[in-house]
Amino acid sequence: MSLLDGSALAKIQRLELIARGVVEGFISGRHKSPYKGFSVEFAEHREYVPGDNIRDLDWRVFGRSDRYYIKQYIEETNLRALILLDASGSMKYAGKLAARHNGDVLTKFQYARFLAATLAHLMIHQQDAVGLATFDTSLRRYIPARSRASHLRVILQELSDTEPGQETSLSGIFHDLADRVRRRGLIVIISDLFDDVGEILKALHHFRYRRHEVLLLHVMAEEELTFPFDRWSVFENLERAAHRVPLDPLALRNEYLGRVSDFIRRMEIGCGQMNIDYVQLSTRQNFDIALAHYLAQRMSRAR
Repeated sequence: MSLLDGSALAKIQRLELIARGVVEGFISGRHKSPYKGFSVEFAEHREYVPGDNIRDLDWRVFGRSDRYYIKQYIEETNLRALILLDASGSMKYAGKLAARHNGDVLTKFQYARFLAATLAHLMIHQQDAVGLATFDTSLRRYIPARSRASHLRVILQELSDTEPGQETSLSGIFHDLADRVRRRGLIVIISDLFDDVGEILKALHHFRYRRHEVLLLHVMAEEELTFPFDRWSVFENLERAAHRVPLDPLALRNEYLGRVSDFIRRMEIGCGQMNIDYVQLSTRQNFDIALAHYLAQRMSRAR
C-alpha cells in the first residue's frame, strides 16, 4: 500500500505546518528561533562592540543618543518535529463506517499511518526535520529527526513495515520521549488515546515543560464515537487475545456515550489549558480532508 496519496498531497500542497512558538534548528526556514541573528523581524538593540558589522548600526538611535547600537533580529529556522504513532492492538479496529482507500475500509492504524506519512512529506518538503517513534506497550522504533529528502523514504518504509501489536501504554512512553528529545520542537501524537485521561494529561504536560509544542490527533472509529450497535453482540478486546464479552449494547449505550463524551471533554479542557492543539478525528471522514481543514485553520491563526 502506497502511503503517499496523490489526491491527498494535492489538497495540502499549498499549506504549511508552522510552529506557533520558538523552535531550535539549523536550516533557514519559516519558524522563529530562540537565537538572535540578523533576519527580518526586529527583536531588540544591543550596544556596539568592536568587530560588529557597521551596516547593522541603528543610525536613528545614534542621532538621538550619540551612542552606537546594533539592531538584533529574530532568526528564522527549521522546525524539528517528532511524530509519535500509536501501534497498539486497539488501532486495528476498522468498523463498517470508516473511510475507504482503494476500496478497502481503513482501520484506525491505517488512517493514522496515512496522516503520519502525509505530515512527514509536508514537513520535509518545506525543509523541516521530522522523526518517527512507534509504540504500543513500549517504544518499538525511534528514528531521530532529519530534513534530507532521502530521510522521507526511511520514515515511509518504517510506517509501511509497522503493524499494530500489543496493549496501550501511552503515559510511560510519552514521559520517556519527553526526557529523550532535548531540542525543543513540535511533537505530533497520533493515537486513539486508550489510556487513563489523567495520566495522559500529565505526560503531555511533561512535553510542554520541556518547551515542546504539541499537536494531538485523536483518531477514533465512528462506531466508537456513536455506538450504533442495536443487538446482542460479542465485543472483542483487540489488545488481549481471546478476550471476548457478549453484551447488550442497548443497555450500555447511554453510559458508554457519556463516558466517551466526558473523556473527550477532559482532553479538550486539559489540552486547552496547556495550549496544545487537540484535534478529534473520526475515521469516517477522509484523512486528507480532515488534515487539510486543520492545517488551513492553523495557518489562519498564525497570521
